Amino acid sequence: MTAPDLRDHAGWGRLIEKARRVLERTGGSLDGVITLAAPTQDERLVVIGVTGAHRSANAARLTVRLAELDEHLRAVHGTGLIETVSASAPLRNRPADAKREASARDALVSIANDGRHAGTAWYADWLERMRRDGTMTRIVRAGLPFADLVRVLDALPADGEPVPVFADRVLHDTKALTDGPLRGLLLRAVSGWQGVPQPVGREQERQLLEAVGLVSDDLASQVLVLNVPATGGLVGSWLTEAATAGVPLRVTLHQLRLAPLRLRCEEVYVCENPAVLRAAVTVHAGRSRPLVCTEGVPSAAAHHLLRAMVDGVIRWRNDFDWAGVRMTAAAFDRYPQAVPWRMSVENYDPGPSGPALIGVPAETPWDPRLRTAMVANGRAMMEERLLPALLADLA
Repeated sequence: MTAPDLRDHAGWGRLIEKARRVLERTGGSLDGVITLAAPTQDERLVVIGVTGAHRSANAARLTVRLAELDEHLRAVHGTGLIETVSASAPLRNRPADAKREASARDALVSIANDGRHAGTAWYADWLERMRRDGTMTRIVRAGLPFADLVRVLDALPADGEPVPVFADRVLHDTKALTDGPLRGLLLRAVSGWQGVPQPVGREQERQLLEAVGLVSDDLASQVLVLNVPATGGLVGSWLTEAATAGVPLRVTLHQLRLAPLRLRCEEVYVCENPAVLRAAVTVHAGRSRPLVCTEGVPSAAAHHLLRAMVDGVIRWRNDFDWAGVRMTAAAFDRYPQAVPWRMSVENYDPGPSGPALIGVPAETPWDPRLRTAMVANGRAMMEERLLPALLADLA
């Protein structure tokens, strides 16, 4: 029997496999020991032959030193333990592999730290989560283009740009963000950036990408409005006629881009949930103040419409949860004329039955006391709880 054949021998198979695991774990050191639990008669006889010491047939465990195995194999077969184990498959050096992977992970972090968003809380949290859950290691092992991901994040937010056009501009590949691991990594990063759960399904993915100005479909990107008169082409006339009739109107990004638009109102209110707009229609019978509903994360269509608010005030609100306050803060960064609409600590009263606050706490720079109160209370508050007050504002 030759040394490579030992792996198929009834008494040697487990010894060789266990020796492989120990050698790979120690980088090929012969100082280790292997143990066989519940050994068979063939394994007992092999261990006796290797060690030269009798082992009882009743022994529950047998131990043998790797150096003894190596010495025996050289004497009998003329081939050492490492050569024998490597005959079936190359022997890995796991300590060296781990060192190389650690170095590669450090290189990825260095690339990320040169990114435009480095220093922001969401970016640091995103990197730390990928380090903790092994994503960084998987990126290294799979050879994924992490530098491309950082390049994409550096170019965001976009301004209502189609995904293929953006991908071609940034990565010189129109399909780079259509499918595949790079898109998945991008969606994970953006969900952390926006403070929302990772998307499930294409519709949630579309909404999330729109939050950073990437449009998958300008017909699917929509915004719901009530009593928002405007001038500018066909859509301007639609909005004005709908406002005159007090009828809610849903318009797409494609429609909004047909002609330059300008909103004809001194102020516009922005809510998150359609229930608020529906209640305004019911209670005020078409006499509501101008209202835009984002239906969650603002779409590219919503931002396109609100950019047409050249003069006047945008009164903005969201749910009192971490995603909601992040979206409110983002609105204040985007629109200089935006002000809070019942988004202060005085309006936060979730009661004992409010849903638990989940996720990383967000800053509330327009009212720092709000963040403190939300952390202390630990409960979210949906804007429907404020519905009577909101309807009074909209009257």
